[in-house]
Formats: sequence, C-alpha cells, structure tokens
Amino acid sequence: MFDAQKVKDECVEWIRKFFEENGKDCNAVVGISGGKDSSVVAALCTEALGKERVIGVLMPCGEQHDISCSHMLVEHLGIKSFTVNVKDAIEGLKGSFPDEITLTAQASTNLPPRIRMATLYAVSQCFNGRVANTCNLSEDWVGYSTRYGDAAGDFSPLSNLTVAEIKEIGRVLGLPKELVDKTPIDGLCGKTDEENLGFTYAVLDRYIRTGEIEDMAVKERIDTLHKRNLFKLQLMPSFKPSANF
Repeated sequence: MFDAQKVKDECVEWIRKFFEENGKDCNAVVGISGGKDSSVVAALCTEALGKERVIGVLMPCGEQHDISCSHMLVEHLGIKSFTVNVKDAIEGLKGSFPDEITLTAQASTNLPPRIRMATLYAVSQCFNGRVANTCNLSEDWVGYSTRYGDAAGDFSPLSNLTVAEIKEIGRVLGLPKELVDKTPIDGLCGKTDEENLGFTYAVLDRYIRTGEIEDMAVKERIDTLHKRNLFKLQLMPSFKPSANF
C-alpha cells in the first residue's frame, strides 16, 4: 500500500536537505500550470522552505482558458508569483527561422516548453533560485516531456512517483480538489495528455507498478515509447580521451 503521508514527509525532508546542500538561502522557482504536478511541487516546497522562499511563475501562451487554476494555487499557498506571457517569444522565434528551415510538427510542439524553461531559469537567476522540475514517473516512463524543456530543472521531487501517487500526496497536502483531479493538458495542442498518449494514466501507473495490463496493443505501445525515450533520462554522453595522449 502506498503511504502518501509518509512519502510526503520524506519528500519535504529531501527538499530541505537539497537546499541545505545546494543553496541555504536560495528560493524554489516553480512553473505553475495549474495542474496537479506543479501544484504538488509548489506545495511541497512551501512546506519544506516556507512560503517566503517559493516563487511561482505563470507562463500562458496568449490566452490560457484555465489560468484561473494557476491563480487559485498561488493564492491558496500564499506564495509570490509572476506572470510571463511567452506567446511573443514563441512567435518571434518561429518567425526568425530562414525560409530554408521548415519547422516540423515536433519541433514546433517542443519549442514552447523550451522557451518556458528558459524563462524559469531567467527568473531563477534574478531571485537567487533553484528551478523545480515537475515531471512525474508516469510521464517520464513514456517520454511525455520535452528534453531541455519541462524535463529540465535543478531538483525533481516527483520523478519517482506515478500520477496516482501524486494525486494522493496532493490530497494529504490539502490542495483544492480542482487542482488535484484536474484533467492533465499541456495548454498548447488542445488535447489532453491521455488523448495524446493513447491510453490512460491509470492503465500506465498499474503497468509500471505491477506489470499487469490487459490490452496487449497498449502494452506494446507503452513498451515502445519507454524504450524509445530512455535517452531522455540519462546524462549527456561525453567523450573521454585515453589517459595516454
């Protein structure tokens, strides 16, 4: 059985230890989407460091229909927040490519998360910060993240926890139900995460933790995505010259 209270307490202590060892006076900088992952990370950091040391960054791309969820979170936690609309940066960069370069669908999709991460690091450097990664195990397992985009960060509280487990921690933290149970959506493509993946997180989480799955076609898709995206979870390979040169 998953003990959400125990894991929550352990994670809070882990965050405190990270900051003790990597910047005693630093602030946690969290990109706030209004979904469960950023909500739980922000809440964990608030409990670990105090609300005075947590900074939320809202990064809508033009008009964001669910931006009220992000505002709900920062108000609930009482943390400082900034809003940086990334639409002009995204459109400006897209318009700067020469005619010889036609952005592929994947390149276009991955550009906003990378600009958002650049934004988080800019805010972090202005406020003596450390950027929180908000990815979870379920997303990482099938590569549902952008390398050097939302997959980046200085510390990662949730990368070994599934979506179902994170929801339980969110409830233990006393977060509003609207945030914990909010349908996961990236706010860019108009589809939910599960629509993009082709299976539910409930099916994925069960398969990750128990190896059990009924639909063999879904199993094959999960296994293929996992194998194809393992490189995202590894350090960058580096050449090591021989000692005798």
